[in-house]
Amino acid sequence: MNGKYSRQELFAPIGEEGQRKIRNAKVFVMGAGALGSSSAEMLVRAGVGELTIVDRDIIEWTNLHRQQLYAEQDVVDQLPKAVAAKKRLTAINGDVRVTGIVADVTPENVEELITGHDLVIDGTDNIEIRLLMNDAAMKKGIPFFMGACVGSYGLSFPIGLEDSQPCLHCLLDTLPSQMMTCDTVGVISPIVVTTAARQVADVLKYLSGATSAPKLESADLWSGERSTIDVQALKKTDCPSCSDVRTYPFLDKRSTIRTAVLCGRDTVQLTYPASRQFELQAITESIEGAVTNLKRNPHLAVCQFSGHRIVLFRDGRILIHGTKDISAAKRIMASLLG
Repeated sequence: MNGKYSRQELFAPIGEEGQRKIRNAKVFVMGAGALGSSSAEMLVRAGVGELTIVDRDIIEWTNLHRQQLYAEQDVVDQLPKAVAAKKRLTAINGDVRVTGIVADVTPENVEELITGHDLVIDGTDNIEIRLLMNDAAMKKGIPFFMGACVGSYGLSFPIGLEDSQPCLHCLLDTLPSQMMTCDTVGVISPIVVTTAARQVADVLKYLSGATSAPKLESADLWSGERSTIDVQALKKTDCPSCSDVRTYPFLDKRSTIRTAVLCGRDTVQLTYPASRQFELQAITESIEGAVTNLKRNPHLAVCQFSGHRIVLFRDGRILIHGTKDISAAKRIMASLLG
């Protein structure tokens, strides 16, 4: 390897043996956006054996300030993120076998996608996909290295390293609100790099055989606040995703957002499952600074966002007017609601 990894091997906790383990690893990166691209680059430079990166989206101008794998020409060429990521990652380190997949991850394909990998890194931008990936990783018995960031705040937590630790489903009621997104409150690139660095550090510890109690770490780089939390006590003995009796509810397509194109109306309807329905007042309060023409009554809220008229109903239905593209409708709602 011409000494390519010599400085990493000189780091005693990794050493030559740890580097061999890293070299034999197969890593799955869910999402090729800010966190996913940053984590993928660090892991490819670290010399993992194989890396698969999956994303459904294309590169846009608004991505470039924080998604470090991409350049302006990628936007001009309208490249899918997974395609551009593979090209750049392969150029960075030809020793690593990189696979880029342009796909929407669903209950129907998630298990097939992650089969054969040693771990999953969270680089997605919404809670629905995180819960789906959490269940898939729990079912397959592989670790899931969760990460999320928005504004100047980020958090990370390695899941599945120990049977006694909670999974994402256990922590769902404890984690901060998911109602903020990069499209509504923005994001700065330093928190992306910070969060990805923590995820990758946990991955390298795991791959090289280091043992440490998993902690939930968070930081706000603007306020300077940081915390490290031992969440072992939040493990739920009846959790359907990680307890002794598991049903993996988020792998059930009935627990995911249902979609339909409304005939003759140039409109997509998204219907949230009963278990994930939202509080209308709380959501409208969280998005009012990012949308225009916002109106609300006891039954629904209407607004304009990203060039589309959006109607949010109290029963969990959302109408996105001005498109028949289901993938585009999902992207719009992920941008708005997280």
